[in-house]
Parts: sequence; C-alpha cells; structure tokens
Amino acid sequence: MTDADAVEAGPGVSNNPLVSVSFQRDEQRKQKFLEGEPKALGITQVNLIIFHTCCIAVMFGNGVSRDGLEIYYFVSSGIIFAAGILAILSKNLKIPMLRACVGMELVSSVISIFNLILTASRMGYYNYCYYYHSTEEDRTICKNEEAARMHLLTELVIIELVLFAISVTLMIYACKVANCCSVAPKVPVITIQAPPAAQ
Repeated sequence: MTDADAVEAGPGVSNNPLVSVSFQRDEQRKQKFLEGEPKALGITQVNLIIFHTCCIAVMFGNGVSRDGLEIYYFVSSGIIFAAGILAILSKNLKIPMLRACVGMELVSSVISIFNLILTASRMGYYNYCYYYHSTEEDRTICKNEEAARMHLLTELVIIELVLFAISVTLMIYACKVANCCSVAPKVPVITIQAPPAAQ
C-alpha cells in the first residue's frame, strides 16, 4: 500500500483529492509506557529489594544462614535496586533510557528467578540442631527456630515472585515503546478536504 492513496470525486473537479489516507508514526506511542505506572512499580521494586536485603542480613547476622550465598544475594540485590531506580528515572520517555530499562529489567527478572530457586532450595535444608540437642526444651526451641526460618524463607519466596512479576511488567511496557520487540507501527491518518465552492 502506498503512503498516500486518494479517492477523487467525478470529472470536472480539481486535482486535489477529497479524501486522502496517509500513514504516520504514532506520536502518543511513548505514553503507553506511562500506562504501566513505571514510577510506582520502580518504587515498589526498590522497597521490596531493600526489605529482601534486610531479611538476608538478619539471617546472616543471626547465624541462621551461613552457606556462602549471602554475598551473591547482596550483589543481586544491588542489580535489582539499580533496575528499580532506572524504571523510576525512565518516566522522561527518552528512547535510550527505555532501552536501558528493558535490559536492566531483563537481567533483574533472570536474577529474581535464580534467587527464587535458591531460596526455595534452602527451605529443604534440615536444621542441624535436631541432632545435637536431646532435651525436650532444646527440641522445642529448635522447632520454633525452624518454624521462624521457614516463615522467613516463604516470605522471601513471595517477594522474589513479586519482583519477577514487576520486572517482567516493566520490561514488556518498555519494550513496546522502545521498539525492541517490533517495528514501530504507523497509524493511518485520513484527511478530508471540503470540495471547492461552486461559483
């Protein structure tokens, strides 16, 4: 289809078409990103990753978790934090910023899935204190500690799922606007001109 198709009225009319159709870029396309509420999602992502990091620090500080993965969790939390900040800053709708947002949210979603798998696998670890304490009181303390650990790990799994969902949502909205996934569509513009007045 050509860029301008014209339908003309009958004979005796000037060369100006009465109706013309042209295809132009959609100037409102960037506004689609704002429909996804990137600022609110970015703030939520930042707050959740700060809470996640605090939970990991508490587990590490209390000796509940000493398997060497804490450094990985802190580094990955920094990357997800940066992705959230970038989502907040990309509300200015500059294409390079949106493409950076797509890349960081892609990395953030992969990290969230990896963190989810690691956290879920930690739920299966058997607590060592069952083997070393034989009194009933010690076993009760051990069971309570294990229950608290399971609640905290379940909380972390839910946070990882939410972080993954936020990353994917921001990535999809930014990808649509930044033309990473598809070619920018052109919108048909129909122009109707009034016929010249008869004299």
